[in-house]
Amino acid sequence: MTSLHDTTAIDRVLQQAVDAGDVPHVVALAADENGPIYEGAAGPQAVGSNEPISADTMFRIASMTKMVATVGALQQVERGNLDLDTPVEELLPEFADLQVLDGFEGKAPILRPPASKATVRQLITHTAGLGYWFFNEDLKRWEEATGNPNVLSGSNEAFKAPLVADPGTRFEYGINTDWLGRVVEVAAGESLDRYLHDNVLQPLGMDNTVFLMDDAQRARSTPIHVRDDDGQWVPTEVDWSQQPEWWAGGHGLYATPRDYLAFQRMLLNNGQLDGERILSAESVRAAFTNQIGDLDFPETIPTAEPQTTAAFHGGPGLKWGFGLLLNTRQAPGMRAAGSGAWAGLFNTHFWVDQASGVTGAIYTQTLPFVEPRVFAVYTDFEEALYSALS
Repeated sequence: MTSLHDTTAIDRVLQQAVDAGDVPHVVALAADENGPIYEGAAGPQAVGSNEPISADTMFRIASMTKMVATVGALQQVERGNLDLDTPVEELLPEFADLQVLDGFEGKAPILRPPASKATVRQLITHTAGLGYWFFNEDLKRWEEATGNPNVLSGSNEAFKAPLVADPGTRFEYGINTDWLGRVVEVAAGESLDRYLHDNVLQPLGMDNTVFLMDDAQRARSTPIHVRDDDGQWVPTEVDWSQQPEWWAGGHGLYATPRDYLAFQRMLLNNGQLDGERILSAESVRAAFTNQIGDLDFPETIPTAEPQTTAAFHGGPGLKWGFGLLLNTRQAPGMRAAGSGAWAGLFNTHFWVDQASGVTGAIYTQTLPFVEPRVFAVYTDFEEALYSALS
């Protein structure tokens, strides 16, 4: 069992972040292969509430859903029901209707056929050409021109969004995993919520990871917070659609930090947890292996919608595996090279460092994503954790 020399510095990072107004609240956890090694929290469940935030609070984990759906897809590959090199349109014929957005003539979008057919593998690796409006100016402009809803609406109309690049030509973070969730449904022959519950969440004991919260879970959930005109955090009513027309493999889950730590430990342990094998070790190795070849994860992804996200500064030497952002360089005093990580839009973050034998996560519920003051808390927590491990 890994032992932390002293957690005081980690606790201080969390409390000081709340006291300074960097975040309204924060929960952080870490574990090794045997179980949790750190759990801490600071601040209220909601600003103005007397209820403290905790590792049992329900959070909107947004794009941390992606790795859960990716695991579902990899299970279907292992079971012989899915080939990653199958063109998406063979499984979902409506995908063939998508064209590439190639600029505008006045306000009218210019669309053309893609140069190749996107595959399931390209959905998993975000190389299919699909994007997100908050990171892509052209997609945002297309939405404004057409009035078409985006994926946060829960409407099937969201799947009409065009490609923004030819498949295989660049890494473009986008709604790929929402399409992948529908691929899993076709391969498995059942709805995504039921499939993930029975094959991923329930076997890992993740009883508080759901697409729709019940009343008890909602009572201990935390709202999304934004800054008011005075820079103070205030709670909002921002939420997913509660009557979605499809289950969002790209963003739709609510979870407690304790629940998701079980999922992280499964990845740390090469696909198994407490005797339950979810994935083969080979599939987990593939998830932690560069799957985009000579393409790169951009060092910086500029924002197209500042109220939703700041620019994402990932830095150099980043690749993408199956559902995980991979750092190819050792971060001094932090995670080892080859670690896998990802995050959620409302500033939830996790990483899995197999080389060091540790996994960590940090949670708050704020917009915009990766606001520098908020993102710095994540960095400070990671540095404090590894310092306590050394």
